[in-house]
Amino acid sequence: MKKLKVAVIGAGAMGKSHARIYSDMGNAELIAVCDKDEKAANEIAKKHNAKPFTDYKEIDEKLDAVSVCVPTKLHKGVAMFFINKGINVLIEKPITDSLQEAKKLIKAAEVKNVKLMVGHVERFNPVVTEIKKRLENNELGKVYSITANRFSPFPHRVIDVGVTTDLAVHDIDIVMHLNNAKIKRIYAETGQRIHASHEDMLNAIIKFENNVVGIISTNWLTPKKVRELYVTGEKGMFVAKYLTQELYFYKNEFAEKEFDYSKGITSIVEGDMIKIKINYKEPLLAELEEFADCIIKDKRPMVTGEDGLKVLEIASKMLESAKNSKVVFL
Repeated sequence: MKKLKVAVIGAGAMGKSHARIYSDMGNAELIAVCDKDEKAANEIAKKHNAKPFTDYKEIDEKLDAVSVCVPTKLHKGVAMFFINKGINVLIEKPITDSLQEAKKLIKAAEVKNVKLMVGHVERFNPVVTEIKKRLENNELGKVYSITANRFSPFPHRVIDVGVTTDLAVHDIDIVMHLNNAKIKRIYAETGQRIHASHEDMLNAIIKFENNVVGIISTNWLTPKKVRELYVTGEKGMFVAKYLTQELYFYKNEFAEKEFDYSKGITSIVEGDMIKIKINYKEPLLAELEEFADCIIKDKRPMVTGEDGLKVLEIASKMLESAKNSKVVFL
């Protein structure tokens, strides 16, 4: 089996994780680690038997792929450099900090015929995979709403973007992934309580053309890390806990016993709670395995540049709505 020669650009928290996983994968070989902090680059490179660099433009190894794990404002420049060299790129979310730059990356990847994948890692969380499968099997019936809560303490490492672009993009992607329908309108409220220059709190409502409502609540103000998802429909409700990879189904007993599709649901009755078995897997490992696989087998990435662009567009519409205190129609 061919081993992809890969490099990780950026030796922060995410870069360390990418390097660790690549070094353990059977179909990838970590060749280089780059960070402007020489000590950080040396430390990770030494740990994983790779070459350290402080300037990504000076990497002199032949590469098949790179992970771009630098701050968001640097995404476009770093990714474009490697795309123009014909190297496949996985870029951490969000794809860039502007729609124009994202479009340029997507176009360049098309011209150079390389894979461009965006690191929306929650797509690869086993609880999301399981919910998606069960929704496709109509186990929930008609979906009413999808609610995502994502709270964290304030991350001092993130200074170039706000909570919407850095954190809420996870849930924008998941809500759109689970409910494959066009968005009609968006309304959002934001707040800036601690962050010096950007919003650190977001509450947003998305109305889809199929009448599903998406509710996203995200902040950097909570002294406990929370990652939860609620999908409510005719037959009950799925509750997913991302961090522990737990998934529960709360039945609507009325639907189970008396449901008649010709009449529709006329009542909600609390039924059994079932814990659904989930085989634990690190989402980032699943993501990087998918990236390697799409290169080796020349297939479309699960999360494309276009997907990343759409998420960024919706995030920008949320910020627009909050700024103008108005509903934004798409």
